[in-house]
Amino acid sequence: MPDQPIAGSRYSWSDPASRETLQLIAEGIARLSGFAVVTIGLVRSDDSLQVVAIAGSEEARRDLEDVLIPMADLRAELAEADDWGRLRFVPAERVAATRGAWGWVPELDRLDVEDAWDPHDYLAAPLHDAEGSLVGILSVDVPTDGRRPGEAQREVLNVHAEQAERAVVLALERERLAEQVRVSDAARRIVREASAQLSIERILQDSTAALVEGFRAAGMWLQTTGTPGEVASHVHTSSGEEVSVDPALAALVEQVAQDAWRRQDAVVVAPGHDLPVTPEQREMILDLLRDLDVGSVLFVPLGAGPECVGHLALTRLPGAPVWTAEEAAAALDIGHDLGRAILNARTFEREHHLVRELRALDDYKGRMISTVAHELKNPLASVRGHLDLLELADELSEESRGWLAALDRGAQRMGRVIDDLLLLARVGEAGHPLVARPVDLRQVVADAVDVVALTASRKGVLLHVDLPAHPVTALGDADEIDRVCVNLLSNAVKYTREGGSVTVDLALAGDQAVLTCSDQGIGISAGDQERIGTEFFRSTNPEAVAESGTGLGLAIVRRVIDRHHGHLEIESELGRGSTFRVRLPAA
Repeated sequence: MPDQPIAGSRYSWSDPASRETLQLIAEGIARLSGFAVVTIGLVRSDDSLQVVAIAGSEEARRDLEDVLIPMADLRAELAEADDWGRLRFVPAERVAATRGAWGWVPELDRLDVEDAWDPHDYLAAPLHDAEGSLVGILSVDVPTDGRRPGEAQREVLNVHAEQAERAVVLALERERLAEQVRVSDAARRIVREASAQLSIERILQDSTAALVEGFRAAGMWLQTTGTPGEVASHVHTSSGEEVSVDPALAALVEQVAQDAWRRQDAVVVAPGHDLPVTPEQREMILDLLRDLDVGSVLFVPLGAGPECVGHLALTRLPGAPVWTAEEAAAALDIGHDLGRAILNARTFEREHHLVRELRALDDYKGRMISTVAHELKNPLASVRGHLDLLELADELSEESRGWLAALDRGAQRMGRVIDDLLLLARVGEAGHPLVARPVDLRQVVADAVDVVALTASRKGVLLHVDLPAHPVTALGDADEIDRVCVNLLSNAVKYTREGGSVTVDLALAGDQAVLTCSDQGIGISAGDQERIGTEFFRSTNPEAVAESGTGLGLAIVRRVIDRHHGHLEIESELGRGSTFRVRLPAA
């Protein structure tokens, strides 16, 4: 176990999005729970608690944010606590004397009542993951009524603790997956150059017979090593017996392999031969050879570049010729070949594992977006319904009606964002396959032009529409293709300055229906073009940032086009406008 952190030391957390989520949860609990100060901490790998979210007190934030609290101290304090469901309560008289070294004590006057809250009282909820491991702690302080919570308030706090527990588990999962994504990017760069696509076990199995036969060996022991704790072995003997090795000897053998790889040397292990180990270690190795009835061993390090990935031990029986220098040199060459193959296979296996995890992460992200959008839809409908009722009131002043109009515009904008989120999730889910039907693109384009015509007129942007006289029919979902057209036209109008123009062209080119939308707007830099279609990406151009938007429009466009087996082409230059060309399979 790592050394215990020093009480009061600080830890910088690298995931600001998850931290912001936990902070919002802490603030929500502070508003609803009857306690003014709420903190959420995460258990780290060094068995410490990092406080990542503090609501209700700037003083508490200064004293606690990112502070590492030894879990041993917290466990000792919680051991003295009263059990309140998910909550644990430690009254002031039982609080440990060491609490001041790591905790925060508010300044407040205690009420002169029996159940008064004491500044040293401690009320917290341990948070656990699905396996029951402690992953965080939610704590509350400074009750607004100055009293220790009664049964009803405890029930409310227990519900908040359950919500905080789910958020903490998701935050930690997000952190782990973010790290896995970073590692997978590096793995992909390596695997592109890999020449072997076999598993490590297959490499070991396939190489055994050839090595034993080619070197006239009685048996073979091939072992790969990688990251700490990662060891894969394949042992082959002439008798077929399993070979077990003492852990101390196994560690010694691995060290010898590392040293041999640095020296680029194959080592002959036999009585009368020098070994690069201490006399005691040499005797340990020779004792093992006698126990196994082995006369000599050719010990070959395996590796690629500077990395040693394991070792190969070829054995001969007593009385058989001891290994020659030529055999040792040939075995070392094979050690290079096997090392490269093992390293490539390991990279390949890791890549497949990470790809599966990335797919799981993408599925999780889609489910999360869909869930959040659905959860927002109902309260937003309530808000808009009440706004409609308020607008019917006769006694409202003009100023009040202006406020209601602003609220209504905000609600409408939020509604559009929610609709975009739901559509983005739907077109990305495997459970919603595309049902393709012939779609008349002339009608779709005409409808999209009607949608943006008023906005274009108010902004002074001219719309030029060139639709052919003959039908242009594509295979796909009419609603999704309509959204593509509306999003492209809306963006073109939005980013075109007053007096400019937007041109829409529709044509049939072979087996493809081609929709072209060109504008005289602000244009897109080459760097931004590479990221267009990424969820929530906004251009780095200050003129584009000044316009409202969520970065979902073009993400929806790209996802819809991809699932229609189409293609999106972008031609743009800063200050000179943009052209988006959509190619879809024709019906």
